[in-house]
Amino acid sequence: MTQKKILIIDDEPAIQMLYKEEFTDAGYEVNLAGNGEDGLAAFGSFMPDLVILDINMPGLNGIEVLRRMKAQKPDVPVVLNSAYQQFKQNLGSWASDAYIVKSYDIDELKETVHRLLA
Repeated sequence: MTQKKILIIDDEPAIQMLYKEEFTDAGYEVNLAGNGEDGLAAFGSFMPDLVILDINMPGLNGIEVLRRMKAQKPDVPVVLNSAYQQFKQNLGSWASDAYIVKSYDIDELKETVHRLLA
């Protein structure tokens, strides 16, 4: 069985490291990007099976990155991951496959990823 690949796009290094450790320990291959531009480049080269995407980032925000990714590969699941609940009401976020509010308890995120990749 080949390892599933997850791309994590987040401008917070602490979140990147936490998620990378958790998902690597769960058996996934993980790639990190710190902003939307790098995330789009990695999306094309790394060919992830799933993307965990922050919304509020400098430069390209997550909603724009989501729109561009879905235009390229609509079948790759994208989990929007934000500290801000209000983005859930943004029409652009409806294109995502899931919306998880950031928390230090990442069980909901892990369960969502496992479900989307099952």
